[in-house]
Amino acid sequence: MEVNMVPQSLRNWFIAHFWIDIAFALPLFIAPDFCLRLLGWQQVDPISTRLAAAALFGIGIESYLGRNADRSSFIAMLNLKCIWAGSATVGIFWSMLQGSPPMGWGFCAIFAAFFCIWFSFRRRLMGATSAR
Repeated sequence: MEVNMVPQSLRNWFIAHFWIDIAFALPLFIAPDFCLRLLGWQQVDPISTRLAAAALFGIGIESYLGRNADRSSFIAMLNLKCIWAGSATVGIFWSMLQGSPPMGWGFCAIFAAFFCIWFSFRRRLMGATSAR
């Protein structure tokens, strides 16, 4: 891979990530109680739910806005995405061990998958840096 090149597949993942984040964020932001009760939550904190939705909006929209950025910008965005997806995976896993609704395992798997995607692309881009 050329040192300054960003793979088209990563740019495509950023666009997909935008749509996935928006698809989850909108209903959680607009109707947190309704959405989470459908998924098995008995108690819903609308402030925490809307904060999570806001994070999804921020990271998802930045994925779309930054899809045509240069390599160094992608590395910075991937750092954020790895931190977000990694800490979300650990946090959800921990919550599942404490008895959260079964749907949490699905969310845990989604965040873990995104962590793996972002981390692998970050390693590829960082490998291109060390090739200089």
